[in-house]
Amino acid sequence: MKYFSVTVMEKGQSRQEILKAANKLSAVKLAKQKFPRALVTKAVETSAPLEDTFSAVFTSLKRSLKSKIPINDKISTIRQIAVMTDAGIAINDTLEEIAENTHNERLKEIYTKINSDINAGHSLSDAMEPYTNEFGHVALAMTKLGERTGNISESYHKLADILENIRNNTAKFKKAIRTPIITLVAMAIAFTILIVVVVPKFKDIFSRFKTELPIPTQILLKLEWLFSNYGLYVLLGILLFVFLLKFFYANNEEFKYKVDTLLIHPKFYLINKAIFLSTMHKYNLVFGELVRSGIPVSEALETAVGMVDNLAIKEQLLTVNANIGRGMNLAEAFALTGLYENMLLQMIKAGEAGGQLDAMLDKVTLYYDMQFQDLIDNLSAYIEPIMLFFIAGLVLLMALGIFMPMWDLGKAVKNG
Repeated sequence: MKYFSVTVMEKGQSRQEILKAANKLSAVKLAKQKFPRALVTKAVETSAPLEDTFSAVFTSLKRSLKSKIPINDKISTIRQIAVMTDAGIAINDTLEEIAENTHNERLKEIYTKINSDINAGHSLSDAMEPYTNEFGHVALAMTKLGERTGNISESYHKLADILENIRNNTAKFKKAIRTPIITLVAMAIAFTILIVVVVPKFKDIFSRFKTELPIPTQILLKLEWLFSNYGLYVLLGILLFVFLLKFFYANNEEFKYKVDTLLIHPKFYLINKAIFLSTMHKYNLVFGELVRSGIPVSEALETAVGMVDNLAIKEQLLTVNANIGRGMNLAEAFALTGLYENMLLQMIKAGEAGGQLDAMLDKVTLYYDMQFQDLIDNLSAYIEPIMLFFIAGLVLLMALGIFMPMWDLGKAVKNG
């Protein structure tokens, strides 16, 4: 939603009203509805009022601070619903039992509210819809499928399987990058300690030199001055930068889009490939499962793209449904995104023609999964050269910064 400064003329007097709307046309329409006796003369996009800005920031902070539901807790409760409904227990009794026994307070609150809505006459999918952000688009789609087929149990077993697959890949990736990150952070801390503790001992010696100090030594001295005088501010600045980065990434769609586009750029070694493969695996996994379950292709595409976090990739995948609506087949629509290899497009095309689309989507999903697993399994080998280069750079800077002036001093003494 955007803000517009709308100029209205009423009783011979002109005034401006700030309205919130999706576009300029909607803003003019809203102004006519709100001020039926006034003439709308102009509408210009403007920045949000100060109070709305503060309100949005406060709401975003409140949402950020609210504890996120662990995926293990979600999978556990979804699996319980599947088992209990399969045993013939009514859905309202099932939800009541789960709400009482779950240890997660947020889930307890959600399931209690869903159960209350069901008892009030709402369907399970309608009761779950307000919590799409918590459970994801695929949960809502599988719930609707369960209602349509009359088999909530089977739908929720499949939903739990999908979420477990996504969880396992995410956990494996985090585990693979944990060691390199810890190593780099430890090296950065060790280097900072050396700068603060070791360099000052040589500072007095270097100050006696009447010649210009080598560049590595100047860098060390400037870093020592910075850390000694403003170390706390530097640390706070880094923490503030990280917080703001995360805050704007989570709450500003334009900023998130730019970052997402940057992250999948070929220059971002490994990161671009990891994001692309994990995203495409998740998308095709959800899409394939939904098609196999009997959900129409257009609806399955819409749900699957809702699972995509990277906005740059999402933008390309959003064109698929629109192009199918124009008469293209699925393979042609996928080809226009530029995200699928020709081999995969041929498989999808064959699956469409032979009525085995779900089977071919399984193979596409397996291909992306194999590529992603191979990347994760060999991640340490890929990252090792980068780590060695980083560590060697720090050690070389420290060594040259301290010993180069010593060599110059030794030469001066020898020549004297």
